[in-house]
Amino acid sequence: MKIGFIGLGRMGKPMSINLVKAGYEVIVMSRSRLPIDELLSHGATEASNISDLTNNAKIICTCLPDEPASEEIYFGANGLLKHATHGQILVENSTIGPALARRIGTIAQKNQIGFLDAPISGGVPRATDGTLTIMAGGAKDSFEQALPILNSMGSTIHHVGAIGQGSVTKLTNQLLVGIHTLAACEAYLFGKSAGADPQQLFEVLGSSWGASNMLNRNAPMMISRNFGTLTPTRLLIKDLSLIEEVATELGISLPIGAKTRALFNAAHEKGLGDMDLSSLIQLFD
Repeated sequence: MKIGFIGLGRMGKPMSINLVKAGYEVIVMSRSRLPIDELLSHGATEASNISDLTNNAKIICTCLPDEPASEEIYFGANGLLKHATHGQILVENSTIGPALARRIGTIAQKNQIGFLDAPISGGVPRATDGTLTIMAGGAKDSFEQALPILNSMGSTIHHVGAIGQGSVTKLTNQLLVGIHTLAACEAYLFGKSAGADPQQLFEVLGSSWGASNMLNRNAPMMISRNFGTLTPTRLLIKDLSLIEEVATELGISLPIGAKTRALFNAAHEKGLGDMDLSSLIQLFD
Protein backbone atom coordinates (compact mmCIF):
# COMPACT_ATOMS: atom_id res chain seq x y z
CA MET A 1 0.00 0.00 0.00
CA LYS A 2 1.17 3.53 -0.78
CA ILE A 3 1.07 5.98 2.12
CA GLY A 4 1.45 9.73 1.83
CA PHE A 5 3.15 11.71 4.58
CA ILE A 6 3.21 15.51 4.80
CA GLY A 7 5.47 17.12 7.38
CA LEU A 8 8.90 15.69 8.16
CA GLY A 9 9.70 17.63 11.30
CA ARG A 10 10.87 16.43 14.71
CA MET A 11 8.05 13.87 14.93
CA GLY A 12 7.02 13.35 11.33
CA LYS A 13 10.44 12.28 10.10
CA PRO A 14 10.89 9.30 12.45
CA MET A 15 7.23 8.35 12.05
CA SER A 16 7.56 8.19 8.27
CA ILE A 17 10.83 6.28 8.54
CA ASN A 18 9.00 3.66 10.61
CA LEU A 19 6.36 3.37 7.89
CA VAL A 20 9.12 2.64 5.37
CA LYS A 21 10.63 0.07 7.74
CA ALA A 22 7.20 -1.56 8.04
CA GLY A 23 7.22 -2.19 4.29
CA TYR A 24 4.94 0.58 3.05
CA GLU A 25 5.63 2.61 -0.06
CA VAL A 26 5.86 6.06 1.49
CA ILE A 27 5.48 9.24 -0.56
CA VAL A 28 6.62 12.35 1.29
CA MET A 29 6.27 16.12 1.20
CA SER A 30 7.87 18.68 3.50
CA ARG A 31 8.91 22.32 3.53
CA SER A 32 12.54 21.44 4.25
CA ARG A 33 14.82 19.67 1.80
CA LEU A 34 17.08 17.89 4.29
CA PRO A 35 14.49 15.51 5.80
CA ILE A 36 13.12 14.71 2.34
CA ASP A 37 16.58 13.63 1.24
CA GLU A 38 16.93 11.52 4.38
CA LEU A 39 13.61 9.78 3.66
CA LEU A 40 14.67 9.16 0.07
CA SER A 41 17.79 7.45 1.42
CA HIS A 42 15.51 5.13 3.40
CA GLY A 43 13.54 4.21 0.28
CA ALA A 44 10.68 6.71 0.26
CA THR A 45 9.70 8.71 -2.81
CA GLU A 46 8.90 12.41 -3.09
CA ALA A 47 5.62 13.93 -4.29
CA SER A 48 5.92 17.02 -6.46
CA ASN A 49 2.73 18.51 -5.02
CA ILE A 50 -0.45 17.55 -3.17
CA SER A 51 -2.22 16.55 -6.38
CA ASP A 52 0.61 14.13 -7.11
CA LEU A 53 0.34 12.79 -3.56
CA THR A 54 -3.42 12.23 -3.63
CA ASN A 55 -3.19 10.58 -7.05
CA ASN A 56 -0.87 7.92 -5.67
CA ALA A 57 -1.58 7.34 -1.96
CA LYS A 58 -4.58 5.62 -0.38
CA ILE A 59 -3.95 6.98 3.13
CA ILE A 60 -2.28 10.33 3.79
CA CYS A 61 -0.86 11.35 7.18
CA THR A 62 -0.06 14.92 8.14
CA CYS A 63 2.20 15.95 11.03
CA LEU A 64 2.47 19.73 11.09
CA PRO A 65 3.73 22.30 13.60
CA ASP A 66 0.59 24.33 14.26
CA GLU A 67 -2.99 25.14 13.24
CA PRO A 68 -2.06 27.65 10.49
CA ALA A 69 0.06 24.99 8.80
CA SER A 70 -2.79 22.47 9.03
CA GLU A 71 -5.27 25.03 7.69
CA GLU A 72 -3.05 25.63 4.68
CA ILE A 73 -2.46 21.95 3.94
CA TYR A 74 -6.13 21.02 4.23
CA PHE A 75 -7.99 24.15 3.07
CA GLY A 76 -5.45 25.88 0.82
CA ALA A 77 -6.06 26.48 -2.86
CA ASN A 78 -4.07 23.33 -3.60
CA GLY A 79 -4.87 21.60 -0.32
CA LEU A 80 -5.81 18.05 0.54
CA LEU A 81 -9.54 18.73 0.63
CA LYS A 82 -9.35 20.03 -2.95
CA HIS A 83 -7.59 16.95 -4.28
CA ALA A 84 -8.51 13.97 -2.08
CA THR A 85 -11.16 11.70 -3.55
CA HIS A 86 -13.81 9.20 -2.49
CA GLY A 87 -12.40 6.35 -0.44
CA GLN A 88 -9.16 7.97 0.60
CA ILE A 89 -8.37 8.46 4.31
CA LEU A 90 -6.70 11.54 5.74
CA VAL A 91 -4.99 11.14 9.12
CA GLU A 92 -4.14 14.35 10.99
CA ASN A 93 -1.39 13.59 13.51
CA SER A 94 -0.78 17.25 14.37
CA THR A 95 -1.91 18.83 17.63
CA ILE A 96 -4.84 21.06 16.65
CA GLY A 97 -8.01 22.23 18.34
CA PRO A 98 -11.20 20.15 18.11
CA ALA A 99 -12.99 22.90 16.18
CA LEU A 100 -10.47 22.74 13.33
CA ALA A 101 -10.58 18.94 13.37
CA ARG A 102 -14.37 19.04 13.00
CA ARG A 103 -14.17 21.58 10.18
CA ILE A 104 -11.83 19.31 8.27
CA GLY A 105 -14.00 16.30 9.05
CA THR A 106 -17.21 17.96 7.89
CA ILE A 107 -15.85 18.69 4.42
CA ALA A 108 -14.14 15.32 4.18
CA GLN A 109 -17.36 13.50 5.03
CA LYS A 110 -19.33 15.50 2.45
CA ASN A 111 -16.87 14.27 -0.17
CA GLN A 112 -16.91 10.69 1.17
CA ILE A 113 -13.31 10.99 2.31
CA GLY A 114 -12.31 9.31 5.55
CA PHE A 115 -10.77 11.52 8.22
CA LEU A 116 -9.17 10.86 11.59
CA ASP A 117 -7.88 13.45 14.00
CA ALA A 118 -5.18 11.27 15.50
CA PRO A 119 -2.66 13.28 17.52
CA ILE A 120 0.35 11.61 19.05
CA SER A 121 2.11 11.56 22.42
CA GLY A 122 5.54 10.34 23.45
CA GLY A 123 8.03 12.79 22.05
CA VAL A 124 10.90 12.20 19.65
CA PRO A 125 12.32 9.09 21.41
CA ARG A 126 9.04 7.19 21.13
CA ALA A 127 8.43 8.47 17.60
CA THR A 128 11.84 7.05 16.72
CA ASP A 129 11.30 3.62 18.26
CA GLY A 130 7.68 3.35 17.07
CA THR A 131 6.06 3.32 20.52
CA LEU A 132 3.92 6.45 20.34
CA THR A 133 0.51 6.70 21.94
CA ILE A 134 -2.01 7.65 19.24
CA MET A 135 -5.52 8.87 20.10
CA ALA A 136 -7.82 8.80 17.08
CA GLY A 137 -11.22 10.39 16.62
CA GLY A 138 -13.36 9.52 13.62
CA ALA A 139 -15.54 6.87 12.04
CA LYS A 140 -14.84 3.34 13.19
CA ASP A 141 -14.40 2.02 9.65
CA SER A 142 -11.80 4.70 8.83
CA PHE A 143 -10.00 3.88 12.07
CA GLU A 144 -9.94 0.16 11.29
CA GLN A 145 -8.60 0.78 7.78
CA ALA A 146 -5.87 3.05 9.12
CA LEU A 147 -5.03 0.88 12.14
CA PRO A 148 -2.17 -1.08 10.51
CA ILE A 149 -0.56 2.25 9.59
CA LEU A 150 -1.02 3.59 13.11
CA ASN A 151 0.42 0.39 14.55
CA SER A 152 3.57 0.97 12.50
CA MET A 153 4.10 4.31 14.24
CA GLY A 154 2.81 3.61 17.74
CA SER A 155 2.38 0.84 20.28
CA THR A 156 -0.67 2.17 22.12
CA ILE A 157 -3.52 3.07 19.77
CA HIS A 158 -6.91 4.27 21.00
CA HIS A 159 -10.14 5.01 19.14
CA VAL A 160 -11.57 7.76 21.36
CA GLY A 161 -14.84 8.58 19.60
CA ALA A 162 -16.03 11.02 16.97
CA ILE A 163 -13.92 13.50 15.01
CA GLY A 164 -12.56 16.10 17.41
CA GLN A 165 -12.19 13.77 20.36
CA GLY A 166 -8.65 12.89 19.39
CA SER A 167 -7.78 16.57 19.72
CA VAL A 168 -9.68 16.88 23.02
CA THR A 169 -7.79 13.89 24.43
CA LYS A 170 -4.41 15.24 23.30
CA LEU A 171 -5.05 18.70 24.73
CA THR A 172 -6.13 17.14 28.03
CA ASN A 173 -2.82 15.29 28.05
CA GLN A 174 -0.90 18.48 27.28
CA LEU A 175 -2.60 20.30 30.15
CA LEU A 176 -1.28 17.62 32.49
CA VAL A 177 2.17 17.74 30.89
CA GLY A 178 2.40 21.45 31.61
CA ILE A 179 1.03 21.21 35.15
CA HIS A 180 3.17 18.22 36.08
CA THR A 181 6.31 19.82 34.64
CA LEU A 182 5.87 22.83 36.90
CA ALA A 183 4.87 20.64 39.85
CA ALA A 184 8.15 18.74 39.47
CA CYS A 185 10.09 22.02 39.39
CA GLU A 186 8.40 23.31 42.53
CA ALA A 187 8.89 20.00 44.35
CA TYR A 188 12.58 20.08 43.40
CA LEU A 189 12.90 23.59 44.80
CA PHE A 190 11.20 22.61 48.06
CA GLY A 191 13.17 19.42 48.63
CA LYS A 192 16.57 20.84 47.73
CA SER A 193 16.02 24.00 49.77
CA ALA A 194 15.13 21.85 52.79
CA GLY A 195 18.38 19.91 52.49
CA ALA A 196 17.35 16.77 50.58
CA ASP A 197 19.84 15.18 48.20
CA PRO A 198 18.20 15.74 44.77
CA GLN A 199 19.26 12.39 43.29
CA GLN A 200 18.03 10.39 46.26
CA LEU A 201 14.90 12.51 46.53
CA PHE A 202 13.78 11.72 43.01
CA GLU A 203 14.67 8.04 43.34
CA VAL A 204 12.28 7.87 46.30
CA LEU A 205 9.57 9.97 44.65
CA GLY A 206 9.73 7.85 41.50
CA SER A 207 8.11 4.97 43.37
CA SER A 208 5.86 7.08 45.60
CA TRP A 209 2.42 8.59 45.15
CA GLY A 210 3.96 11.84 43.98
CA ALA A 211 5.50 10.16 40.94
CA SER A 212 4.56 11.24 37.42
CA ASN A 213 5.90 10.65 33.94
CA MET A 214 7.03 14.26 33.78
CA LEU A 215 8.81 13.99 37.13
CA ASN A 216 10.65 10.85 36.02
CA ARG A 217 11.45 12.37 32.62
CA ASN A 218 12.58 15.79 33.82
CA ALA A 219 14.37 15.00 37.09
CA PRO A 220 17.71 13.85 35.57
CA MET A 221 17.89 16.99 33.43
CA MET A 222 16.90 19.26 36.31
CA ILE A 223 19.65 17.77 38.48
CA SER A 224 22.37 17.85 35.80
CA ARG A 225 21.20 21.14 34.27
CA ASN A 226 21.85 19.53 30.90
CA PHE A 227 18.49 20.50 29.37
CA GLY A 228 19.02 20.19 25.64
CA THR A 229 16.28 20.93 23.11
CA LEU A 230 14.43 17.61 22.85
CA THR A 231 10.94 19.00 23.57
CA PRO A 232 11.08 22.79 23.26
CA THR A 233 9.09 24.86 25.73
CA ARG A 234 7.55 26.88 22.88
CA LEU A 235 5.70 23.80 21.62
CA LEU A 236 3.81 23.41 24.87
CA ILE A 237 3.05 27.14 24.94
CA LYS A 238 1.23 26.62 21.63
CA ASP A 239 -0.77 23.75 23.11
CA LEU A 240 -1.59 25.65 26.31
CA SER A 241 -2.92 28.50 24.16
CA LEU A 242 -5.18 26.05 22.31
CA ILE A 243 -6.39 24.69 25.66
CA GLU A 244 -7.26 28.21 26.82
CA GLU A 245 -9.20 28.86 23.59
CA VAL A 246 -11.24 25.68 24.00
CA ALA A 247 -11.90 26.38 27.69
CA THR A 248 -13.14 29.87 26.80
CA GLU A 249 -15.46 28.44 24.15
CA LEU A 250 -16.81 25.97 26.71
CA GLY A 251 -17.23 28.65 29.37
CA ILE A 252 -15.13 26.81 31.93
CA SER A 253 -12.37 28.06 34.21
CA LEU A 254 -8.95 26.39 34.37
CA PRO A 255 -7.15 28.31 37.12
CA ILE A 256 -4.19 25.94 37.36
CA GLY A 257 -3.99 25.83 33.58
CA ALA A 258 -3.97 29.63 33.42
CA LYS A 259 -1.13 29.82 35.94
CA THR A 260 0.74 27.13 34.03
CA ARG A 261 0.43 29.05 30.78
CA ALA A 262 1.60 32.25 32.48
CA LEU A 263 4.72 30.52 33.82
CA PHE A 264 5.49 28.93 30.46
CA ASN A 265 5.17 32.36 28.85
CA ALA A 266 7.55 33.72 31.50
CA ALA A 267 10.01 30.98 30.57
CA HIS A 268 9.78 32.00 26.92
CA GLU A 269 10.43 35.63 27.84
CA LYS A 270 13.47 34.46 29.80
CA GLY A 271 14.86 32.90 26.61
CA LEU A 272 13.91 29.29 27.29
CA GLY A 273 11.55 28.87 24.33
CA ASP A 274 13.86 26.58 22.37
CA MET A 275 15.10 24.67 25.40
CA ASP A 276 13.57 21.46 26.73
CA LEU A 277 10.62 21.60 29.13
CA SER A 278 12.91 20.60 31.98
CA SER A 279 14.62 23.99 31.68
CA LEU A 280 11.65 25.59 33.45
CA ILE A 281 13.45 24.78 36.70
CA GLN A 282 15.40 27.96 35.95
CA LEU A 283 12.29 29.98 36.75
CA PHE A 284 12.64 28.74 40.33
CA ASP A 285 16.34 29.56 40.81
